[in-house]
Amino acid sequence: MELLVVGAGAMGRWFAESVADECELAFADTDPAAAADAAAEIGGRAVSLDTDDRFDAVCVAVPISVVEHAIAAHADKATRALLDLSGVMAKPLAAMATHAPDVEHWSLHPLFGPANAPGTIAAASNNAGPVTARLRKALEAAGNSLFETTAEEHDTAMETVQAKTHAAILAFALAADDVPDEFHTPISEGLFSLVDQVTSGTPQVYAEIQDTFEGAEAVAAAARELADADPETVERLYRKSRR
Repeated sequence: MELLVVGAGAMGRWFAESVADECELAFADTDPAAAADAAAEIGGRAVSLDTDDRFDAVCVAVPISVVEHAIAAHADKATRALLDLSGVMAKPLAAMATHAPDVEHWSLHPLFGPANAPGTIAAASNNAGPVTARLRKALEAAGNSLFETTAEEHDTAMETVQAKTHAAILAFALAADDVPDEFHTPISEGLFSLVDQVTSGTPQVYAEIQDTFEGAEAVAAAARELADADPETVERLYRKSRR
């Protein structure tokens, strides 16, 4: 099976490496050198973004802000299946249905960074088939655990799992003062550790998540409610926050 990976960044390379035993690989990227480097590292070949070649499957591994454009631009290169790894599902699946209605559609969200692979992958499809089944088998053979969801369920969950979570951690980082290590509690150490983990990533990724998913305003409103609360209200909110 021939697979074209559009986007030779970290996620595109992770996916290609995970399914390499099942596929003949090709890479395309806005930076041709990145595509060539991925091909040399993982195997396969580099092709131009405007190649006329056709592939059994095309995987779009690009940022959220350009995923719909990339699907529209490369859908006609897929003869059997089209998939994305952008991290949002409703819009990519809708774009696949519009631009490649006759092939299999699959939207994947690896819930981890490539450095932490393998891990859990959310998967949604409005037109599954043998190609996506084969790719699923390869991902599972690489140690990943896939679970089925819908685009709506996934995108709603990301409001909490990503937008609210990142907003809370980054807001704490912006508000926190430096304190000597000996003053830290297990809770504060844990929170600062999360700050270090989040801020070691790529700012563009976090900016796109905040732009895509609602949630940050709810975190800000909750923080304001706590800041304005009297002791009795804090106790009530504390009890409410228990899950």
